[in-house]
Amino acid sequence: MSRHTQSAYSRDLKRLTAHCDGLGVEAWRDLDAHRARTFIMHLHKSGLSGRSIQRALSAARSLYRYLIRERVAANNPFAGIRAPRSEKRLPAALTVDQVSLLVAVQAKDLLALRDRAIMELLYSSGLRLSELIGLDLAHLDRRQALVRVRGKGGKTREVPVGRLALRAINDWLAQRERLTGNDEPALFITRRGGRMTPRGVQQRIKYWGNRQGLDVSVHPHALRHSFASHLLESSGELRAVQELLGHANISTTQVYTHLDFQHLAKVYDQAHPRAKKKP
Repeated sequence: MSRHTQSAYSRDLKRLTAHCDGLGVEAWRDLDAHRARTFIMHLHKSGLSGRSIQRALSAARSLYRYLIRERVAANNPFAGIRAPRSEKRLPAALTVDQVSLLVAVQAKDLLALRDRAIMELLYSSGLRLSELIGLDLAHLDRRQALVRVRGKGGKTREVPVGRLALRAINDWLAQRERLTGNDEPALFITRRGGRMTPRGVQQRIKYWGNRQGLDVSVHPHALRHSFASHLLESSGELRAVQELLGHANISTTQVYTHLDFQHLAKVYDQAHPRAKKKP
């Protein structure tokens, strides 16, 4: 699992340990289903979202599968417990005009060249931030206009790179050697010549959002959301968008159909003579 997931599971299990201490449960084998449910109730009352509670349940179930395998516990008290449902939040997508304004960076220095290439690639290919950070020079096929990315669960996929993104990447690569030698494999590097960090990319995209005058907060995942919603809006090809995004389950991709419906509903309200609201 990713470091982010490991860190989150660690926090969840510390919460579980503290809860067991409060109940006087001294050994993992002594935790029963009733008291396991009180842990979930405690998380819910403390204000955690349904998604966060579901993650805590996954951590607890994984722990008990390990304990049962090691014969430290006889059963899994979390096996039949479900997390409360949480309201599904629709992804925040930029408009086409907002994306165009964001990537219209006047690249007068190395970092601006790099940042424009990053933003163009995120929007062109719908990459996750972790996938972008993990890209090496060897993963990019400029002749075929493809990039090979390593997604969740270690799964790899190839996605196309758009014409404008490829041009921005070529502009960056023409100057990249000024920051590093030939021993750094990362496609995108810092001023000091090392691989960029997730936080570094987030800060740079936020910087350009403010610099370009956007009236919304911009982050890397917003460009991925924009890629998916704009592509689905134009094509209606849900399965194709699923493949490009690297979603294992199509239900994850279906959230963008709601975004598409919002667009259609807005057009309907503005255009249909019997739908217009009276002032």
